[in-house]
Amino acid sequence: MSPRERASSVTRAFRAPRQGTSAQISSRNASTPRALTSGGPPDPPLPLESLFDAAPEAWVALHVRSTSTNDIAVAPTIASSESAAALAHLAEIAGGFTSRVSLEPPDAVLLEVRGSFRLFGGAQRLCRQLLDRCGAAGYALHWSLAPTPLAAIVLARAGQGAIVLARDRLVGLLAPLPLALLRWPDDALERLDSVGVRTLGAALRLPRAGFARRFGPKLLLTLDQLTGAAPELRRPVARRERFRAQVEPAFELQTVALVLQHLEPLLDELERFLRVRQSGIDWLKLRLQHRSHPPTRLDLRLATAELQASHFAELLSLQLSRITLPAPVLRCELRSGVLQAFVAQSESVWRPGEHGGGAGRESPALIERLRARLGSDAVYGLCLVPEHRPERAFGIAEPSAAPPRSTAQTWWTARRPLWLLREPEVLIDAPQGLQLLEGPERIETGWWDGREVARDYYVARDGSGAEIWVYRERLPPHAWYLHGVFG
Repeated sequence: MSPRERASSVTRAFRAPRQGTSAQISSRNASTPRALTSGGPPDPPLPLESLFDAAPEAWVALHVRSTSTNDIAVAPTIASSESAAALAHLAEIAGGFTSRVSLEPPDAVLLEVRGSFRLFGGAQRLCRQLLDRCGAAGYALHWSLAPTPLAAIVLARAGQGAIVLARDRLVGLLAPLPLALLRWPDDALERLDSVGVRTLGAALRLPRAGFARRFGPKLLLTLDQLTGAAPELRRPVARRERFRAQVEPAFELQTVALVLQHLEPLLDELERFLRVRQSGIDWLKLRLQHRSHPPTRLDLRLATAELQASHFAELLSLQLSRITLPAPVLRCELRSGVLQAFVAQSESVWRPGEHGGGAGRESPALIERLRARLGSDAVYGLCLVPEHRPERAFGIAEPSAAPPRSTAQTWWTARRPLWLLREPEVLIDAPQGLQLLEGPERIETGWWDGREVARDYYVARDGSGAEIWVYRERLPPHAWYLHGVFG
């Protein structure tokens, strides 16, 4: 019998019995990953705690089994593409419980959850919710929770499904497990097997100096990391900074309604992507691929950062209603803009404008609907520019629902009209037909960019009684111009 076969038999002999029917036990010990049944997995066991030793960390290992082998001590030979996709999906699910997620290719995901216990109601409830989400995604996993990441992986490979929160309870649970679960090199396992060392407990009892001299310090460090005597640094998963997904329908999409129907799963995935990161987006790009025509591109620009799929679907529906598809759609692709921090806000007790109530959610919603119907370039806002020349003192900016900041323009010493003419209009009979009310306000600037102005501005009243804003050129021929009208 080979060392790995002997290790597998030892694991089956020392596997801890758990509560539940025989059908449940056989389901947990099955070697092939599959979707969970409608009944779901049994509840996680009670945590193994200690009054004297509280571990600072708690690691959950999610182990995906492979159909390539029935030996739990052997690394599965999962196809690289399938393995990477499965681990990436599990990492996304784990990101909803903690930000400390790492991969153990090719078949495991690790997450540190000590800081999430209070949020989810304790270790047992956290594991319950984590397993439920993985089961809903179609994964049947072996799992375990332990104070060290390596111990959690080993227990998960053995199919223990235990919750260990104390390091002094850990060694007793690991001791009967086969040494092959560490996946050491075959030559080291064979040498240890030849001297009767086949379990983790036997390896931990060996003299440290002699073990390091015969098998190297690297394997000794692994044993220390297993029990928590030495730290184990884990590289966190690098999360995607932007969302990108596509769908290829089984048939050509002839109508906008069918396009929206196939976009719904992508929008739901986008919402989950944003909620895990507590982020929102204000820019979403849709690309519709055709067979013999250039792709149709739509840019959805929002007034504020948003993350709800229903909101995206409503605005995309308005945008798609404005266009005519040039040809049937073969593929739909969604891309997000840069992620922005999303801060959830509760509604005000007062309505907008009542009793000091702030701006409501109607303003950004109106801006987004207008842009969806009229186009992004047709709806814009205005912003002030630090410039003395009136015609250059404002610019086009993104429309914002937030009220303007109260930054007083100290250099404005006189009134300004709200309505400026595109081009100043020459006044033929000025100043005889005008009654000057205020002024002059002298503006003389722009010598550095070739658009120099030298003007004296006045607030005046014309013959009809309207208040206007006029200026007189300081250079000959000292012409008078109408530049704005007061309300």
